[in-house]
Amino acid sequence: MPTSPAHIVRALDWPRIETELATRGCATTGVLFSPKECAALAALYDEPGHFRSRVVMQRHGFGQGEYQYFGNPLPAPVAAWRSALYERLAPLANAWAAAMGQPADYPADHAAYLARCHAAGQLRPTPLLLRYVEGDYNCLHQDLYGDLQFPMQLTVLLSRPGEDFTGGEFVLTEQRPRMQSRAEVVALAQGEAVVFAVNQRPVAGTRGSYRVTMRHGVSRVRAGRRHTLGIIFHDAR
Repeated sequence: MPTSPAHIVRALDWPRIETELATRGCATTGVLFSPKECAALAALYDEPGHFRSRVVMQRHGFGQGEYQYFGNPLPAPVAAWRSALYERLAPLANAWAAAMGQPADYPADHAAYLARCHAAGQLRPTPLLLRYVEGDYNCLHQDLYGDLQFPMQLTVLLSRPGEDFTGGEFVLTEQRPRMQSRAEVVALAQGEAVVFAVNQRPVAGTRGSYRVTMRHGVSRVRAGRRHTLGIIFHDAR
């Protein structure tokens, strides 16, 4: 059976994913990566030649833990997944933009979108690996990086919940106009991704669509070590 990222992405349950994104602002994909692929990606964390920068979160008030941004060229699997996922999400991104009264002009091809980012001065790649150990957490935040922002991104869990680590749940909050915020906790299996809104998303109301603001983070890791892959589609200034 074909196992390229493009084939796997096309075979996902997109009606369910799109429905959950519309109602919750996030959706799980099912398992994308095998345990062997997860281990290979996590092992890259200790090979500094793959990365352009390392961030220790407590130094910046971001939480506790660390992550590294990949440099160019991206590892081939990361680049392939980023491209395949973008191409499937671009039509949905255009539908969201139209619903929020924004230009619905995301190109179908990821290379064309990156060219637009680069022309705007957003030249640095944004896919990253994150590592958390006991006591680490990630504060609620948004991955914006510049004026151009693709409205969705993914986090892939590379470790085995309950075996490699405990705690460390992926958390989303939704800030609704004139209402209290809503929280969502997403349980992932090893190799599974969650697709979620980067900043704002449209919600259908009685008088048309309105915008809600999303933030995401990670709860405290109670034991072990947790690795994740972040796939962000816009580059950074």
